[in-house]
Amino acid sequence: MCTDKDRPPCEHDDLIGKVDRLQGQVARLTTTIKELRKQLAAAQRAGKRQAAPFSKGERVSKPRRPGRKPGTGNFSYRKPPAVDELTAPPVDVAVSAESCPGCGGILEHEGESLAYVTDIPPMPRPQVTEYRVQVCRCVSCGRRVRGRHRDVGPDQYGASAHRVGRRVMAAAHMLHYGVGIPVRRVPVVLRALTGVELSQSAITQDALRRARGAVGDAYQRLRESVRESAVVHTDDTGWRVGGEGAFLMAFETDDATVYQVRGRHRNEEVREVVPGDYAGVMVTDRARSYDARALSGVRQQKCLAHVLRSISEVVQTKVGRGRSFGKRLSELLREAMELRESERRGEMADYAGEKERLRREVSHHLRDRPMPDRDNLRLQNELGWQDDRGNLLRFLDGAGIEPTNNRAERALRGAVIARKVSHCSRNEAGADAFSAFTSVIRTLYRNGGGQPVVDGLCGVFSAEPVHARSI
Repeated sequence: MCTDKDRPPCEHDDLIGKVDRLQGQVARLTTTIKELRKQLAAAQRAGKRQAAPFSKGERVSKPRRPGRKPGTGNFSYRKPPAVDELTAPPVDVAVSAESCPGCGGILEHEGESLAYVTDIPPMPRPQVTEYRVQVCRCVSCGRRVRGRHRDVGPDQYGASAHRVGRRVMAAAHMLHYGVGIPVRRVPVVLRALTGVELSQSAITQDALRRARGAVGDAYQRLRESVRESAVVHTDDTGWRVGGEGAFLMAFETDDATVYQVRGRHRNEEVREVVPGDYAGVMVTDRARSYDARALSGVRQQKCLAHVLRSISEVVQTKVGRGRSFGKRLSELLREAMELRESERRGEMADYAGEKERLRREVSHHLRDRPMPDRDNLRLQNELGWQDDRGNLLRFLDGAGIEPTNNRAERALRGAVIARKVSHCSRNEAGADAFSAFTSVIRTLYRNGGGQPVVDGLCGVFSAEPVHARSI
């Protein structure tokens, strides 16, 4: 029998080396299998509804405490109400203790402190008004003639004699289009807060009718106001109309927010709101529809956040000198954004000189020249084309021009949430009503001057201008 002592030393060392290599390979394969199992579990969770779809499934040993960290963030607190906001006489709260609860000493009056409690009243009683509409009949032709009142519809009789008023419908539309509550849940909220009974179909039919009337007229005025604005931010997101793919477009100015739903997102749809002879500046992303020849006369500012993200995606895939082109371009664009912030804070003395220097360096960096890397060549061609038209650093020229398209993206956030809970629009009429109501309500939110949105929407229903600048 052959033992370890009889085996040559070199053979013994070779076996040990093979065992070590196999053990290392097993360890690597074990780690790979564990990672693949995690990815498989994540893919299986993504394919079905989960209570916590973003959970990683691992508990943190030392979780961070909730709330604002000491010394960070903005500290805020509820401010005391104004004198005219008080709805009841003050309540005196006396000290009931006859002596100090700590040592038993004598108490003497030192002063008083004010405390406030803001609450909602008990269930309000809906305001119901009876209208005694006089009816006459023509003695010649027998035609009936009814009395007219601004709060009573001409067809409000018989089975439809009892209706809800403008404020109820304005509150319902504000909850649906403004807050994002699904229309099927709006009657529950109204009944719980006001005691008013309302059906889902009544809300939908009223929205379709008003979108063709006063709300539609206000919406058209908002669309026309975009043409006169100095700067407009625009972006789009996916939508559905009757189950078919569509696009929801947002146009944000200093005075108005306009939405529109269209089946396609081309320059034709953009020019419905921003014409080809638009005299202001349009802040956009790098979608092809904005670079169409029909919009070549419109001055644009491309979103530098999108540009920097595209550059970063290329840089991450390169090594060595292949990273230098993207890294330098990213540094120049970030320096331009910091220059703008410094000028806005009043910390830049020679702003004009620094601005021209950055423009020269960016143009020089994007000049036409041979590029061995195809991805860098693509960036050079695409961004150089935009730089030739002044679309990269135009924000350095005007205080109202922003380097990113964040305003339009924020305008779409509420619509994205509504898309998740309401499944978009069932038909073209519903899409038009969504565009009109959401545009009017968001504009009232921004420009209402502290006026409740429900009151502003009631003014729109009455065809009375609520805010001369917005509606």
